[in-house]
Amino acid sequence: MAKKDLNRDLKSRHIQMIALGGTIGVGLFMGSASTIQWTGPSVMLAYAISGVFIFLIMRAMGEMLYVEPSTGSFATFGYKYIHPLAGYMTAWSNWFQWVIVGMAEIIAVGTYMQYWFPDLPPWIPGFIAMIILGAANLISVKSFGEIEFWFALIKIVTIILMIVAGIGLIFFGIGNGGEAIGLSNLWEHGGLFTGGWKGFFFALSLVVAAYQGVELVGITAGEAKDPKKTLTKAIQSTIWRILIFYIGAIFVIVTVYPWDQLNAIGSPFVATFAKVGITAAAGFINFVVITAAMSGCNSGIYSAGRMLYTLGINGQAPKFFAKVSHGGVPLFGTFGVLIGLAIGVVLSYIAPENLFVHVYSASVLPGMIPWFVILISQIQFRKRNRAKMDHHPFKMPFAPFTNYLTIAFLLMVLIGMWVNEETRISLIVGIGFLAVVVISYYAFRIDKRVRTHDQKDDEVMIQ
Repeated sequence: MAKKDLNRDLKSRHIQMIALGGTIGVGLFMGSASTIQWTGPSVMLAYAISGVFIFLIMRAMGEMLYVEPSTGSFATFGYKYIHPLAGYMTAWSNWFQWVIVGMAEIIAVGTYMQYWFPDLPPWIPGFIAMIILGAANLISVKSFGEIEFWFALIKIVTIILMIVAGIGLIFFGIGNGGEAIGLSNLWEHGGLFTGGWKGFFFALSLVVAAYQGVELVGITAGEAKDPKKTLTKAIQSTIWRILIFYIGAIFVIVTVYPWDQLNAIGSPFVATFAKVGITAAAGFINFVVITAAMSGCNSGIYSAGRMLYTLGINGQAPKFFAKVSHGGVPLFGTFGVLIGLAIGVVLSYIAPENLFVHVYSASVLPGMIPWFVILISQIQFRKRNRAKMDHHPFKMPFAPFTNYLTIAFLLMVLIGMWVNEETRISLIVGIGFLAVVVISYYAFRIDKRVRTHDQKDDEVMIQ
């Protein structure tokens, strides 16, 4: 093969942390209070139910990656096992999701830096963060993995510390004069389901959105050392850890504070640390949130860049996106993402904050497209690989029944977004974006320019 391939420089510890930290973002640290307002303490159940279906999506992806570890993973599977349009839509949807998320995280960095430097224009730290993360991603995939490893570690350690401090407060009264708080806040102040089943149903869509990014580990397949062993370990062990982190953190928050007081205390993480006597909690959490924002932006640059690379390889975007640098990085794919982030820096200077919140939330539906494609592709994957399935050690449990059940759950979440007036506009914008993608596919005759099945398999798969 004449062209240079991506390098397999991501080690097992990198993959583990990328998989683990991929869904732990600013939303958990700063936005958990608003999620709880919909349904009260039962938000823990919403996280648990959603987590089960996310586990099934990850296992479906893992089953295919075990046999075919490819860069772009689910976009490649959509291209191969459903239709070239499915791969095209998946790649652009994932690109859109991560660029929007990256733009939001860039703005968040600038906003949170004002805690220490109130007179500093927010676009300046956002611009600096973009340059640092862009450079790291352009140098090598190993530098991306190293940064993401430490960012994810900071987030995880913080959550563990909060859970431990919260348990000490709840059961042993540590930080409360030795008087244990107990569990009564879980059923008092309106009960477990404070918003009724309607509130729980609405909260489900926000909770599912919080898990978006968990599939990021699949994009690392083409750059992982010993991908079969590394990816299966990451997928198998990550889901229950994420459930513990999310449910554990939310459990502490809704047990320590009555759910109806959360809006008044700001970040629940800050309040919990302050409750046990850590007076520097606000500054500490502000630092953690900045690292979480930079982690999200770092992941966005990596993921969206690889998706442009996959589109270039598949003949569904200009060929220069398939160009790989001497360091084994998709050069123009990464630059394409950095241009999008630069727009985020400009927006942080000129655009109203609430306007950008609407744009950010519009990524929810496109962000779910990879999940639908993974579930549908895996059904076709089994049909075409019957011989390989007999001795496959990492099969999707109870497929295809679990595929259809998970698809039904995701559709139910989308219906909830439509019914809820506060999320309907986001769904409409997402539908509009997907419509533009489909129209462009046929308007630019992408369907006539894609490469043949055999050519695609030869070039996309990382040998």
